[in-house]
Amino acid sequence: MTIEEHATTVAGKPVVDWQIGTDIATISPDPAEVVYAIRLGYEESQTFYKWTDKFAIFLNDPAVHQVTGIVVGSWDELDVIVAALVAARDRLPHLTALFLGDIIREEYEISWITQTDVSSLFTAYPNLEHLRLRGGNGLSLGRVRHERLTSLIIESGGLPASVLQEVTTATLPALEHLELWLGDEEYGANTTIDDIAPLLFQNPFPNLRYLGLRNSEIADEIAFAIAQAPVLQRITVLDLSLGTLGDVGAAALLESAALAHLEQLDLHHHFCSTGVMKQLAEMGQRLGITIDLDEQMEADIDDGDEMRFVAVSE
Repeated sequence: MTIEEHATTVAGKPVVDWQIGTDIATISPDPAEVVYAIRLGYEESQTFYKWTDKFAIFLNDPAVHQVTGIVVGSWDELDVIVAALVAARDRLPHLTALFLGDIIREEYEISWITQTDVSSLFTAYPNLEHLRLRGGNGLSLGRVRHERLTSLIIESGGLPASVLQEVTTATLPALEHLELWLGDEEYGANTTIDDIAPLLFQNPFPNLRYLGLRNSEIADEIAFAIAQAPVLQRITVLDLSLGTLGDVGAAALLESAALAHLEQLDLHHHFCSTGVMKQLAEMGQRLGITIDLDEQMEADIDDGDEMRFVAVSE
């Protein structure tokens, strides 16, 4: 799997592309009900336009103060883009949703995206509720403290442990949805179970309901640890999809009594055997858990060694 399509919804609202020459109010009579995607495609990037040029024109629209959501579709100069977003805070007083880096494979590989320090966004936008970031290279959240953020999503083909540590030490009392794409070691992932442990065995986010530790090459280790962790008694959705989960990790989940607290378990894109899939499905029926077991993958065999792969890396 690769990321082939731009986001169509963000924070439950439809995403619409904004282009120069189009009035915000023309796109939607209620600008607060849609999320505006400001994209800079390759051809545009070869002209005199930069993303910040388009954004400056967007900010001059008389209805811009009503906007609640923005998607940034650019892979270049994200540090400059973050600075522009921070400088525009007074023009966007109601911004609650931001997606930084909605880039698909046709435009740029996820492993090529160079992110930046986004810590200033948390201060600039105190009403921010949904933050989605794509790309792990160069990413830093800083010392996060935010009272209203309910959803944090970081999509990466290789997430540095330093970012995970910033997440686990963040003060986010309203956080309900935490989704981390951990990725592959070859693309920068160096997270260990010890790094993940605070999410599983402590209670950094008391309102957390969805925990996604996705796209991970250590999915079996995560499943084994989480099967014994108190976090399962607090969340309703566990998402271990897109990774390398196999029979060993699945067996740990099957033996976990705490799984009964879940409403949904997402395991799609996995390497479990058909027999174990059947056991998981039967457990789901018995406990009333919706379990996604789509995309049963087959490991590659190299000199007798089994090679599994995450869904999104390069």
